[in-house]
Amino acid sequence: MWSDEEFERITEPYRRELMTHCYRMLGSVHDAEDLLQEVMLRAWRASGDYDERRASPRTWLYRIATNACLTALDQRGRRALPSGLTDPSDDPDAGPQRRLPEVTWLEPVPDALVDPAAVVASRGGIRLAFVAALQHLPPRQRAVLILREVLAWRASEVAGLLETSVAAVNSALQRARAQLARVAPTEDDLLEPDDPACRDLLDRYVAAFEKADVEALERLLREDAVLEMPPFLSWFSGREAFGSFIRWVCAIRGPWRMVPTRANGQPALAAYLDDGDGVFRAHSLQVLTIAEDGIARNVVFGHPALFAVFSLPPTA
Repeated sequence: MWSDEEFERITEPYRRELMTHCYRMLGSVHDAEDLLQEVMLRAWRASGDYDERRASPRTWLYRIATNACLTALDQRGRRALPSGLTDPSDDPDAGPQRRLPEVTWLEPVPDALVDPAAVVASRGGIRLAFVAALQHLPPRQRAVLILREVLAWRASEVAGLLETSVAAVNSALQRARAQLARVAPTEDDLLEPDDPACRDLLDRYVAAFEKADVEALERLLREDAVLEMPPFLSWFSGREAFGSFIRWVCAIRGPWRMVPTRANGQPALAAYLDDGDGVFRAHSLQVLTIAEDGIARNVVFGHPALFAVFSLPPTA
């Protein structure tokens, strides 16, 4: 068995990418952090049997992490966003309907916690819509697609990790691609967070939201813009419905203060609400998908507990 120093030296370079792998598989930053600790414990216990002639440390750790994720998924339902559960609401003026605490919702992940390569070189593999679409796949298909399409492993490597045949891996990948094509939204012409056009649009969105200027905000939306707000089941599709709901929000809540952050390789905003006592308290986290022609999607996570995960203060 390795010494503490040797174990740390060998495993530390892979922690963030293993965290990212667990997040993609599980759709939850909390579950991924917990499982990563289990993966490291399993690796520590198995270190005496590790043979570098059979596998690199990275491959060996991914085997442990993938199997731990598959075991965890056997005991859990899939994580979802409202758009994956029901049709859009046709009454935005009624506000959010049907809060469903029993649903296990998808969670965003801070860019600071995931593998920098996943954020810089492969944003598509960590974007919220992609991770949401992955949750529709059976666990082993999910693992195959991530390893083959996102991490670019060879079919033979994946077969070895999953202890199956290359033919089985190729078949699982084909089925996973077909399912993903049915459930994943098209995300063409997206702007990266550091693109000046993206930063300018985000600044205008923040200004419009903080001023409750719904007309200015609507001008920033694409015609097919989507708004969803877990843990509420209702969601809205189209600029008119999106804008009508924001108008309803601004009429009964506010003022707001918005603090920029990053989630899933996308621009995000921490929303703080003043309920009338002059203190802006953590309210929700907005993860935006911004395209060349405007805001395409906004997923508003109404879980103030996420602020601690994002190292955000409870007040602003």
